[in-house]
Amino acid sequence: MANTTHSISSHSRMLSAVCLGMLASQAHASELQPAQLRPSQSDFGGVGLMQMPAARMAPEGEFNFGITVNDDYQHYFSSIQLFPWLETTIRYTRVPDVRYNSNKAYSGNNNYTDKGIDVKLRLLEESYWLPETSIGIRDIGGTGLFDGEFIAGTKRFGPLDITLGLGWGYIGQRGNVTNPLCKAADKYCIRDDSFSGNGGSFEAGRWFKGPASVFGGVEYQTPYAPLRLKLEYDGNNYSQDFPHVRAGKDMQPRTPINIGALYRLADWADAKISYERGDVFTFGLTLNTNFNQLETFWRDEPKQTVTAQPAQDPDWKQVSAQLDNNAGYTRNTISEDGDTLVVSGEQIKYRDRKEAQDRAAAILANNAPGYIKTYRIVERSNGVDLTQTDIDAAAYRKIANNEYFGAKLEDATKQKQPQAERSGKPLASNDSRWNASIDPVLIQSVGGPESFYFYQVGFNTNGNVWLSDNIEASGSIYFNLFDNYDKFNYVENNPHISNFAVPRVRTMFRAYARENSVRLNNLQLTWFEQPTDNIYTQAYAGYLETMFAGVGGEVLYRPLNSNWALGLDANLVSQREPDSWFGVFTDSYVYYDGYNASNCSAGDVSCQAYVLDQGTTGQLTAYYMPQWNWINDTLFKVSVGKFLGGDKGARVDFSKQFKSGVIVGAYATVTDLTTDEYGEGSFNKGFYITIPFDLMTVKPTTSRANIAWQPITRDGGQQLDRKYHLFDVTDSRSQWSQRPSSVGK
Repeated sequence: MANTTHSISSHSRMLSAVCLGMLASQAHASELQPAQLRPSQSDFGGVGLMQMPAARMAPEGEFNFGITVNDDYQHYFSSIQLFPWLETTIRYTRVPDVRYNSNKAYSGNNNYTDKGIDVKLRLLEESYWLPETSIGIRDIGGTGLFDGEFIAGTKRFGPLDITLGLGWGYIGQRGNVTNPLCKAADKYCIRDDSFSGNGGSFEAGRWFKGPASVFGGVEYQTPYAPLRLKLEYDGNNYSQDFPHVRAGKDMQPRTPINIGALYRLADWADAKISYERGDVFTFGLTLNTNFNQLETFWRDEPKQTVTAQPAQDPDWKQVSAQLDNNAGYTRNTISEDGDTLVVSGEQIKYRDRKEAQDRAAAILANNAPGYIKTYRIVERSNGVDLTQTDIDAAAYRKIANNEYFGAKLEDATKQKQPQAERSGKPLASNDSRWNASIDPVLIQSVGGPESFYFYQVGFNTNGNVWLSDNIEASGSIYFNLFDNYDKFNYVENNPHISNFAVPRVRTMFRAYARENSVRLNNLQLTWFEQPTDNIYTQAYAGYLETMFAGVGGEVLYRPLNSNWALGLDANLVSQREPDSWFGVFTDSYVYYDGYNASNCSAGDVSCQAYVLDQGTTGQLTAYYMPQWNWINDTLFKVSVGKFLGGDKGARVDFSKQFKSGVIVGAYATVTDLTTDEYGEGSFNKGFYITIPFDLMTVKPTTSRANIAWQPITRDGGQQLDRKYHLFDVTDSRSQWSQRPSSVGK
């Protein structure tokens, strides 16, 4: 267990609590019957008993956030059922009466906080004869406080759900049976409780080793639907628990039997109480939702009804406005090319492109002259063409009027590569050249040594203007309302880092948060181009993000309707001065926090910060959307190259999209830094959720909100926070992040 721990940061830019609360409350609108009740949630977030896990999996897309508290621990957890066969959990555990660090000047009275990741995989699905069987690993990348492994089987018999399992580590500390693997090799008889590096690494070398214990339990669904009762035999004797070892707290169980009750407060909330070890009461609350079952409820104007005869003298300016308001094609132009009516625009309203095309076709059918045989819809983004959809005018009228059974839009459409050059008679345009907006901002950090929860609340004022079809000038100014980042220490030798393996590209966040209550977040010029059919480029220059200014560019190869793409970005950057809107550092070492030439000599790095006065960064990134049923609707991104601190390595990003459009992802970055050079956490990693805004509003939109969670912020493996990523800009080439919901409207 680490005795000293550095800062922990996770930055998310939205009102995350509000978003998740709205999602939880709308996921299940009807009262569930007893047989339909979700499996209950354990202390660590997964489906289970009280302290021991069960084999049963929740429905795919199930997401829960909860807390359990007793005299020994406070568990905060978030769990997601990524696939029918895979459950993952992120957990924070606070230990009351045990300080984060013995140095009060460093962490004050903040309680010790442990971070962990748990995974569970289903081996067998329950059948008439066989139980649901799963294998799991807890605290897969932590410091070993709760690490343990298990194999369990769960079988339902009417109102009873019975679990029997074998556990190792934290789950099997009671040691009531001989570890069966110990008979195969002596190395499985002993479990090494130490951890490598600075924590956060995958300690596979100790999995399934040491003492083992049988555990089990039964859950009873009472005739009163909201109430379930639990009885459990605990496989842990708590002799190696942190409060006992670190603080000498008596945790000796009076009995291995735990009892408990779980009560459903609502479709989206459960309350729990249990009596464990013969002398410990535990209370818990869990909020639930399901990302596959979220529905949208829009107040949207209806699609136009196709009239028998088109308008004799159409007002093309009005048609252009209808394409914007009703079909969502903004910055649109209408032209006539022989017997083809061409609409070009950017889709900002409907994630379901078929809905947008259907609405556009209905508008065109009511206004196109009789000699028009084809409606051509060209979707653009940031001035470059992405897709071209040709709709047969006569066939569409039959579909719109339901002239045959099973009529659908696909019967009249054909997607093609957009034409490199377009000609024809221009009829109208609705090309807005500027935009302004205000966005709320919540920047937060959870689990830090100085405070369990850091926050910064404010808002961004954003503006952009298109100087041409594909050249944009944009900027944003941030207004800080309130925060508590004055408590944020960088390391124990506050405020300076003794390790100069890389410049302080991210650990100086407190300075950027505190020096200016009003600051320039971004100010840049961006140029988009499409040199060939399948290649897209961008070049940009200016103040690219809160901490860095510079110039750079990106090129992306993305064939139409392909499940893969390849991109390359390269950037020359300088670190911005925290106390200045426009200044950048011109030297690698700068005086900091009250130090100057009078009290810190030029060569004394102990009173200076090591910053990035000028550097290069960039990665080659491969994108792949596998077509495999067992990991359906997923995206892999693998980036290799040079990161902000000058370290070189690779980043792997994996994300899963659910039917509602919610995306859950995780990433890990490993570079040529040693674990000591990187610091606590050993390597860069994090998680994120992106939520379509139209799940939380009454209007359809393609915009998204992002919630990010990075357990440890260090300077290694960090990327430039670029405003645009061409893979996202070109999403409609083979839809991923804006894929339509199949649940409801």
